[in-house]
Amino acid sequence: MSLPSVLAPVHAGPSAHLLAADVLTVSTGRVAASASAVVALVGLVAGALALARATGRLRSGNARARALVALVASPIGIVVGAVVVLTAEGGLGTGNGLGGGVVAALLGLAGLALGGLALSRSPLSRTA
Repeated sequence: MSLPSVLAPVHAGPSAHLLAADVLTVSTGRVAASASAVVALVGLVAGALALARATGRLRSGNARARALVALVASPIGIVVGAVVVLTAEGGLGTGNGLGGGVVAALLGLAGLALGGLALSRSPLSRTA
């Protein structure tokens, strides 16, 4: 399955209309994708705050602890988002959480990068 076939619109034929989910339909794919996006967003925010603290732009909080939160939460968001993407049947708009899984994976990657950067810039890592 190639990327263009996964991201293809649902308007492929008359039977595709039956596959599309309603906006308010709650499926397990959507719930898992939303939960992983929230976890990845927590990692992203923690990484951004840790980086701001490590560079001296924020005076309160512990940069190392926030960076560790980012380095734990972000991979969880990446893994769960990737599982949702890999198990989603159909394309975008079918209610299987494909879009949310992609967003969760991207947020998790950004949070992982920010957390790693903040941890490398934290004062405790420079004492070696």
